[in-house]
Amino acid sequence: MLKVFIPKERREDETRVAATPETVKKMVKDGFAVTLEEGAGVRAHFSDEAFAEVGAMIVKGDSEAWNQADVVLKVNPPIENDLLGGHEADALKAGSLFIGFVAPFQSPESLKRLRDRKISTVSMELIPRITRAQNMDALSSQASIAGYKSVLIVAERLDKYFPMLMTAAGTIQATKLVIMGAGVAGLQAVATARRLGAIVEVSDIRPAVKEEVESLGGRFIDLPELESGEGEGGYARQVTPEFLRKQQAIVREHVIHADAVITTALVPGKRAPRLVTAEMVQAMRPGAVILDMAVAQGGNCELSREGKDIVAHGVTIVGNPNIPATMPRDASLVYSRNLYNFMKQFVSPEALSLDLEDDIVSGALLIHQGQVRNERVAAFLDSSPEEVKS
Repeated sequence: MLKVFIPKERREDETRVAATPETVKKMVKDGFAVTLEEGAGVRAHFSDEAFAEVGAMIVKGDSEAWNQADVVLKVNPPIENDLLGGHEADALKAGSLFIGFVAPFQSPESLKRLRDRKISTVSMELIPRITRAQNMDALSSQASIAGYKSVLIVAERLDKYFPMLMTAAGTIQATKLVIMGAGVAGLQAVATARRLGAIVEVSDIRPAVKEEVESLGGRFIDLPELESGEGEGGYARQVTPEFLRKQQAIVREHVIHADAVITTALVPGKRAPRLVTAEMVQAMRPGAVILDMAVAQGGNCELSREGKDIVAHGVTIVGNPNIPATMPRDASLVYSRNLYNFMKQFVSPEALSLDLEDDIVSGALLIHQGQVRNERVAAFLDSSPEEVKS
C-alpha cells in the first residue's frame, strides 16, 4: 500500500491545499494510506477533523512524515522548511513521487535538488492540453479562478460602476475594460465582466480566439496583417519585437481610453511580454486600474511590481502574483481533483510505477531516475537563471 502525504504550504501568500476531504476519501477508498500535516487545510477552511473523518492520518509534518511518503502532493515547489531544518526536497525519500506545480523556469534550485535526489517529479504545469487530460489540467482550473477573481478585484478598486445606469441624476456610463490575453483566465474575465455590465475589449495575438471572445460578448481588437501568435497546445508563443511594437501601437488607443485593464499574457518559459508601457499608464485617466496577472513572470505592465499595489500617475496597478489563493476553498477543490484524476489514472496503490509511454505521463513527468526529461527545462538548468527573464 503506497503512502500519500499532503504537507502544509509554507509560502506566506499561499492558502491552498493539495487535497480536500473529498479527494482524500477517494484515495483511501482506492487503497492508498493518506497522511496529512496538521493544519494543512486550515487556510482553505478544511479542518483536520474533516480529513480525519474520511480516513486521513493527521501527523506533525516532520522529516519522518516526508521520508516515509511514497507520493507527496503539493501546490507549490519544495522550499526551505523550518520544521525540517532544511529543504523539503532533501526530506523526500529517494525514488518517491512528487506531484504539484514546480515552476520549472522559476525554481531551478528546487528542481536540481529533486533531480539529485532521484525524485520522480510530475509538473502540473506540463500536463498536455489534450482531451484525455482535461480533468487533470490544473493550469486551466486555477487560471479560470484567477480570471473570475481579477474582475472582482478591479471592480473593488475602481472608482465607478461597471454597468451603465440610468438614474434620476442622469446616465452613468459603463466601465470600459480592456483584457489582454484570451486564454482561460482572459475568457473567464470577459464572461465575468460582461455579467457585471462592463464594455469589454480583448487583445490577443491568436486570431483563432476572436470567435470565443465575441461569443462571450466581448469586442476583439483586430491586429491586421500581423503574424499569428498561436503556439503549441493552445498557448501563445513568443513573437518578434517588431510584432510587439505594432501590437502596442494598435492597442494603445484602447488602453488609454479604458477605465481598467487586466493583463494575462504569458509565454511558457519566457519573460511575460511587455504590453502596457509607462507612457500608456501616464496617458490613462486618474482613478483607472490595471491588474497585471503576469507579474510573477516579469509583468505585462512596465510599472507593475510583484506582490504590491502601487499608484503611478493616478492609476492603481495591482501586482498580486497568486490570485487563486484569494479563493482558497474552491481553488483547492478543483486543484485537488486535478491531482486525484492524475493519481487515479496513472498511480497504483500497490506499487509506484508510471507508464512512460502514455502521452500524458510523458509530457508531465519532468524528472525521472535522476534525469530531467524535458529538453527546454534541462537546458535552462544548465544555463544562467537570469536567461528566462531576458
